[in-house]
Amino acid sequence: MQIPQWPISGERERKLMEEVLQSPQWGGFHPFVETFEQQFAAYHDCRFGVTACNGTLTLELALQCAGVGCGDEVIVPAISFISTATAVSRVGGVPVFVDIEPYSFNMDPDCVEAAITAKTKAIIPVHFGGPLADMDRLMAIAAKHGLMVIEDAAHAHGSEWNGKKAGSFGLASSFSFQNGKVMTAGEGGIVLTNDEAMAVRMRSVANQGRQVGVGHFHHFTLGTNFRLTAFQAAVLMAQLERLPEQIATRSRNADLLLRELRDVDGIHWQKVDPRVTKHSWYLLLGRIDAAKYGQTRDEFHKSMQAAGIPCTPFYPHTLYQNPLYQQIPCRVMPCPQSEAYLKDAFWIPHTVLLGSEELIHHVAGAVRRVVVSR
Repeated sequence: MQIPQWPISGERERKLMEEVLQSPQWGGFHPFVETFEQQFAAYHDCRFGVTACNGTLTLELALQCAGVGCGDEVIVPAISFISTATAVSRVGGVPVFVDIEPYSFNMDPDCVEAAITAKTKAIIPVHFGGPLADMDRLMAIAAKHGLMVIEDAAHAHGSEWNGKKAGSFGLASSFSFQNGKVMTAGEGGIVLTNDEAMAVRMRSVANQGRQVGVGHFHHFTLGTNFRLTAFQAAVLMAQLERLPEQIATRSRNADLLLRELRDVDGIHWQKVDPRVTKHSWYLLLGRIDAAKYGQTRDEFHKSMQAAGIPCTPFYPHTLYQNPLYQQIPCRVMPCPQSEAYLKDAFWIPHTVLLGSEELIHHVAGAVRRVVVSR
């Protein structure tokens, strides 16, 4: 099987990086950084973008500049990468872990509403694997209770909900450009917002308290240096140019793969809401029905690996089961679905979906053999 290597780069990345090399400014003040911020924000239906070293810092930056602080509760899903929760903790807030829906892999709006208290200040929906969480319900809940929404869109570059781009719903949103993401510069992140005052605060904090248009050695807020380098911005400009075509390829291949496997019992693929009008396909997610398949998820995973198909047996624990959250403040709502996922869920990376149609037929055949042979 010829699974495409990732990251993918080409002549466009080299050309833009050479422009940086030949310039006198390799750091965050190169015009490429501002250009990329504007391009990425516009692509996601937002007015402003502020880049940073990585997507963990952009989440922290958004929370800090939104005013989340000591003792404030922020509702997060129990299933996500650790940064979704630690960003809350690092600004002094308290993550409140809620359950996810049975097959969407996204936070359950009913569980969100049940978790709200007088201390709740914000909600962080994670668009897990690429399709958006139920933003209609979540935005309505936030409006009803006067809460902020900060989207963790680390998986959702280019995804849409009813034609509206991921990252454009709440007060702010955070995207990651870590090495495995569908757009990457090795590391990097960006916060998007349509709120000008929020953008001004974030840009100042990320740039050591400076203000736009004021002297380099004048500092007005307690900030630090989160700046992206010009080299990263150059790579990301090229990555953004090819993102729409790559999304189209992954979408076409995912549709083909799932159609070929639609009669195979034993796997429940991620349920994608019809209001998701574009899907990044960062991950192809599924759950093993052991009663129908006759084997466990871990046995399925071993068989997939033996067949040469990249497959990850999901997270080993929920966020609140990490040793960290046995030591620092958090609040845990009942999460039976999240804990069930640990035993039966898996994912296949987006690189498989960038392959040829021949590869997709091969993967479908291998999955069928693995499942049906049991």
